[in-house]
Amino acid sequence: MTSNDERERMAEADVQGQQVDEIVSQIGPKLRGLRRAQRHSLQQLAAISDVSAAAIHKIERNGMVPTITTLLKLGAALGVPVRYFVEEDEQPPEPVHHTPRERRPTVYTPHEGLALAGISGSYRQFQTAAAVATVMPGASSGDKLMQHPGEELVHVTDGVLTFRVGDQTFPLAEGDSLHFAGDVPHRWANETDRPARAIWIALRNG
Repeated sequence: MTSNDERERMAEADVQGQQVDEIVSQIGPKLRGLRRAQRHSLQQLAAISDVSAAAIHKIERNGMVPTITTLLKLGAALGVPVRYFVEEDEQPPEPVHHTPRERRPTVYTPHEGLALAGISGSYRQFQTAAAVATVMPGASSGDKLMQHPGEELVHVTDGVLTFRVGDQTFPLAEGDSLHFAGDVPHRWANETDRPARAIWIALRNG
């Protein structure tokens, strides 16, 4: 059995991981905002930074995590240090967070074929992180089962997603929901030939 100390360490690691993901998720918007503020097109920034326009476009859409070398090149071209892209924004405490539909931030995810549009406040402050998920046909969390502290709640709004949680398999169609403890081994997949959409919520422990 997992001891209380181990659970606390796992929970702390999970929070730290979420914070890292949140920082990574801000690289794209920061780069796009700075490029537009300086009135550079993708091609112009590519020419002065020696980073391809396609790569810049992917970074801005959080479709690719840039290497430190790429950030150095982009920072030099735009006149900012690398820390500009990775420093946490200092913001006052936020008891209420409003996310207009057209301003949902792109949330970083390492899973190919999964796009997340954030609908919750900062995971550094609130206990819950939520996103509108679009899962392309054939996308999955991989063969390795995932485990983490906290809970997950998934509500499918379109298409079909298949979850394996422990020894059970759940095909979720439109209107179906699944709520489970994150420390139970699990995986997800879109095994159909059409995109699926869902509201995906993660609740951390403490």
